[in-house]
Amino acid sequence: PRGPARGGARGGPAGTGKTETTKDLAKALAKQCVVFNCSPEMDYLMVGKFFKGLSSSGAWCCFDEFNRIDVAVLSVVAVQIMTIQAALREEKDKFMFEERLIALKKTCAVFITMNPGYA
Repeated sequence: PRGPARGGARGGPAGTGKTETTKDLAKALAKQCVVFNCSPEMDYLMVGKFFKGLSSSGAWCCFDEFNRIDVAVLSVVAVQIMTIQAALREEKDKFMFEERLIALKKTCAVFITMNPGYA
């Protein structure tokens, strides 16, 4: 059965409560939510390490201003997210992620926010 949340994407102007809404939902459901402020300097290795911790801890994350990440990195990050979501869909306890077997807690979820005006 599907859990209460697998993640989501919110878009809109800055200052409209996208990140706060995600944090408030996590708080209401007693989930840890880590907010990660995105920048063009991020690379897929950094994000992959973050996802390993997220998956094994069962926490939620909110990638704030996700569309600030470089397009080449976004494509790899999308595959990383799809790998986690596929393992959740298949209800696995462990899964292969970047050539390593890692634990998977079913409560993990990935949320993103996007602001118009960024490339």
